Amino acid sequence: MNRREFLGRSAVVGATMSLPHLGRADEPSPRPPKSGQSRPNILFIWTDQQSAHAMSNAGNPWLHTPAMDELAAQGVTFKQTYCSDPICVPSRASWLTGQMPHRTGVTFNTEEGGVVGAPLSRRFAEQGYDTGYVGKWHIPHAPDDKAWHGFEFTRHMRNNRLDPDVLPACNEFLRTPRDHPFFLVASFLNPHDICEWARLAAGGPDVLPNGQLPPAPPPEACPPLPDNFEIPAGEPDIIRTMQARGPKLYPTVGWPEGRWRQYLWAYYRLIERVDAQVGAILQTLRETGQDENTVIVFSSDHGDGAASHRWNQKTLFYEEVAKVPFIVRPPACARAGQRDDHSLVNLNLDFFPTVFDYAGLPATPGLPGRSVRGLIEGQPGATGHPFVISQNEITNIYGASEGVYGRMLRTARYKYVRFSTGEKREQLFDLTDDPGEMQDLVTKTSHTDVLAEHRTLLDDWMRREDDHIMAG
Repeated sequence: MNRREFLGRSAVVGATMSLPHLGRADEPSPRPPKSGQSRPNILFIWTDQQSAHAMSNAGNPWLHTPAMDELAAQGVTFKQTYCSDPICVPSRASWLTGQMPHRTGVTFNTEEGGVVGAPLSRRFAEQGYDTGYVGKWHIPHAPDDKAWHGFEFTRHMRNNRLDPDVLPACNEFLRTPRDHPFFLVASFLNPHDICEWARLAAGGPDVLPNGQLPPAPPPEACPPLPDNFEIPAGEPDIIRTMQARGPKLYPTVGWPEGRWRQYLWAYYRLIERVDAQVGAILQTLRETGQDENTVIVFSSDHGDGAASHRWNQKTLFYEEVAKVPFIVRPPACARAGQRDDHSLVNLNLDFFPTVFDYAGLPATPGLPGRSVRGLIEGQPGATGHPFVISQNEITNIYGASEGVYGRMLRTARYKYVRFSTGEKREQLFDLTDDPGEMQDLVTKTSHTDVLAEHRTLLDDWMRREDDHIMAG
């Protein structure tokens, strides 16, 4: 079956490693809007559990995402963007504060405990922006505490069963006459419903909270398995140990290949469903005449295993899980349609420095993130991070720790992973030669020096950042 037939049947629905820090204290002050222009609006659209490869503009022929493709064609796509923690609540708390999870105190999915650090969103309200948040919240702080988060217009700020409500509320906000620029977050749940789809496919009593899908086609009519479908040799043993302990989260253990292909079919249909809603928001922007003065950012809080390494769900540091889409579309982008294949970006740390930059707001001292505006505009000397860090805490119990921690360090070429427990705790991948992460180099004598260098980089970063839980 070719791509056209497939879509017809399933239309339902590099920087140098010598720099010492993730961010720079001497980051230049944001540039104000050009003379004669009003401050731009800021629109952040993000999905939940969408891998970076899961868009047609990413070269994936098994789904069609015209709205996301439109943003990519009008803006700049950053191909090496990672989340600071590949699970919902820690990622979202990190985004809101611009700090890593070990500093926010939110390291696993929980409703309790609160967030350490001030919400950066409040800056927009303080600087005269009209602020709004619609859709999935999933941050351990009361969504109705507007004085804390700074969003004046709030709708449907809950954890699930919300996607059908997001578009009408966004339209309400965007069609309201105003005298000030706006900052609006449109937060969708899908394709997160793939979690429930997996349980249904395994025979569990579940439903898709944001709307059902039709039955999956036969496996031979579904997307092919990824090249990295198998589990890499020498994988840290704690990964499959924790997977075996959580049958509700991981009902895919032992699945036949055909069922995995149907999983991919469902995952891509859920992304197409949310893409249609994104497209409707963009249409409202155009109809209201606000498109030409709006900076649009599109991303996701984390990815999904998407059948790579026989993994569903999130939490791990494999590319499909930890790497997220990141598209920035400023008005009249001079480099529209460009793709940055090399600059390392941390979505959670870099989002607010970037939109502050475009809005002309003063930089917030002490943030580890940096603006990507210079990269978008092709400014001489603009770079991404020398490396990015992601953290996790693997637990099968919602709201509780099981004491299993991980850290990932991604440099220009390599990814180094370390877990806190297990007989085999480390991974090292050459992402240039092995983008599917199938050849672990930890035991290869050819990469002894590379391994030692990355161990040192991670240890130094953890000591410097007071991340002591796994320091060497």
